[in-house]
Amino acid sequence: MKFRYIPNTDEDQKEMLAAIGVDSVEDLFADIPSAVRFKGNLNIPQAMSEQEVTTYMSKLAGKNIRVDEYNSFLGAGVYHHYIPSVVDHVISRSEFYTAYTPYQPEISQGELQGIFEFQTLIAELTGMEAANSSMYDGATSFAEAASMAAASTRRNKIVVSLAVHPEARTVLKTYAKGQKLEVVEVNIKNGVTDIAELEKAIDDQTAAVLVQYPNFFGRIEDLSVIERVTHENKSLFIISANPMALPILKAPGEYNADIVVGDNQPMGIPVSYGGPHVGFFAATSKLVRKMPGRIVGQTLDDEGNRGFVLTLQAREQHIRREKATSNICSNQALVALASVVYMNTMGKQGIQDVAHQNLQKAHYAYKVLTSIKGVEPLFEGPFFNEFVIKLPKSVEEVNKQLLQTGIIGGYDLSKDYPSLEGAMLIAVTEMKTKEEIDQFASSLEGLL
Repeated sequence: MKFRYIPNTDEDQKEMLAAIGVDSVEDLFADIPSAVRFKGNLNIPQAMSEQEVTTYMSKLAGKNIRVDEYNSFLGAGVYHHYIPSVVDHVISRSEFYTAYTPYQPEISQGELQGIFEFQTLIAELTGMEAANSSMYDGATSFAEAASMAAASTRRNKIVVSLAVHPEARTVLKTYAKGQKLEVVEVNIKNGVTDIAELEKAIDDQTAAVLVQYPNFFGRIEDLSVIERVTHENKSLFIISANPMALPILKAPGEYNADIVVGDNQPMGIPVSYGGPHVGFFAATSKLVRKMPGRIVGQTLDDEGNRGFVLTLQAREQHIRREKATSNICSNQALVALASVVYMNTMGKQGIQDVAHQNLQKAHYAYKVLTSIKGVEPLFEGPFFNEFVIKLPKSVEEVNKQLLQTGIIGGYDLSKDYPSLEGAMLIAVTEMKTKEEIDQFASSLEGLL
């Protein structure tokens, strides 16, 4: 064998070709006309040995900037939180690590239990009646919620706040195009949804109103008012929530949300250059049969032993076929399990403590940073672990200079909101010490 990761020897290939009655691999492509076949060499680098590849990839990896080596204040949807070592120990077990989608429940009990526990914890965290599994991430969960609302209400207008994560709104628009849904974006006022404009945008064709909690700027929306204007029109109220904030904020279910979605990355899932993540999707019991993905349920067998089953499977890969509510067909069980282990390890009080640390440290950073000459708060009002400051210089330029001092600065909001030139979105989690926050403030003051 030339390569250990290609297990077939030349002799193996000859035996296989003989078994199917052809002389060479080329014969397998005989049905493709010669005129359309590619001739020549592909424009790709020459092959390397395993040792050369390992060395090359190690050099590339060495160029990465890691949040455990730099003092990072970058959030904007992906957050650096502490992950207990037990999380990796559990999800690295082969029975979880190699498990695929549970088509045969009777031999997938461990995986199904993990999914069931995830659903249970999400339902408790969001204050909703039911939650599912198998959502890719927060953005696709968000778009799936809009699709489900349109199908449930038989309306085609989706009203979404501009204070929702820009990437989630982009995914929403992609989904909407194929389903011929109209997406109407409502402006922001002082960093939250403009309620007056929202009321004007809602009409009898509005399937749902979608907001984020806390929103993209870290601000806390007035969900009571938004819920009222939404339900007065019989539209569905959809909230995209940060799970790390929910232990100390009023649960979305208490605001009469119809659907609650989000990304569970903050709970037990590393930053990892942007993925993989796991989305969550919770709803009222009235909407359960419309939910995408699958729902795992708990039952008893003939002998009274607890067991787990796929209770609802509204997927095109199962019996629903063309009547499926969604084409979600992946299985995020391993990543969901990481969140389950995290939440159970931390416990109810532990998660609340982490949330309080996020809140307190972010407010300390806000106080220190806005005391710097030339730095101003952009929005006034309550926030969780992210906030926006206004700089007298380009955020892009400031971040380049900060990086040279070992600091990853905040997110440049002008990338998605051109009118917010000089606005930096800063995230502070429990991982930040007072010394690190003070160091950031000192470096920023020096640059300005």
